[in-house]
Amino acid sequence: MSNEMEERVNRAVDYFKQGYGCCQSVVAAFADLYGLTDQQAKLVAAGFGGGVGRMRMMCGAVSGLVILAGLSDGQTEGADREGKAHCYQVVQQLLARFKEVNGSIICAELLGLKGPVPMGNFIPDERNAEYYKKRPCGAKVESAARVFAEYLDGIQN
Repeated sequence: MSNEMEERVNRAVDYFKQGYGCCQSVVAAFADLYGLTDQQAKLVAAGFGGGVGRMRMMCGAVSGLVILAGLSDGQTEGADREGKAHCYQVVQQLLARFKEVNGSIICAELLGLKGPVPMGNFIPDERNAEYYKKRPCGAKVESAARVFAEYLDGIQN
């Protein structure tokens, strides 16, 4: 992987350690490539944290991959079926790679949670030493950023 891409992976992890959500961290690390400011990227990705609104559905880092795939390969004409198909292919490729490395793309499964997640639980956990010790989220942010960086390296070579 190129040095530039490795720096972006590290930037994603740093954002997460600063308290940003998984999706925000992944998207913001690559946002400038698509003309987005750091702030715009973090705002667009804000609601995807905690497995989409803390409902523990699709992992926020994985949601970041979907956003980045759209920025990189999304169609701009509504009726462009070929463009949509290409974007969907890229999304499925990125998510399959993440799942291959991590075992799932579902937040609850990655956290080892059993059973349904109760609605109305929207207060995020405090970020402290205990949080980072018991949560794999930082590693999932790194993994998603690495998957996207490898994708970019592959299409640029």
